[in-house]
Amino acid sequence: MSVRSTVEHTMTEVAAEHARSLPPLQDDTRLIDLGLDSLGLAVIVARLEDGLGVDPFRASIDAPFPVTVGDFIRIYENAAR
Repeated sequence: MSVRSTVEHTMTEVAAEHARSLPPLQDDTRLIDLGLDSLGLAVIVARLEDGLGVDPFRASIDAPFPVTVGDFIRIYENAAR
C-alpha cells in the first residue's frame, strides 16, 4: 500500500471509530475541515508511526505544520524516503 493510501485509509478508519464522516479527501481539503478533534489527529499520527515506521513530527524540528490533507500526506511521503 502506498503512503498516500495508508494515510487516507487511516484517516477514514479513525473518523469512523470517532463517529465522524469525512468529506472527500482531496489534497486541498483543510485538516480542520475533517471534523476530527486533536485526539483523533493524534490517533492518526500514532497509527501512522506504527504502520509506516516514521513520525515526521518527532524526527524533524523543522517539519512544517500541515494545513491540508495534501500537506499531511507529503510530510509522510518525504519522511518515508
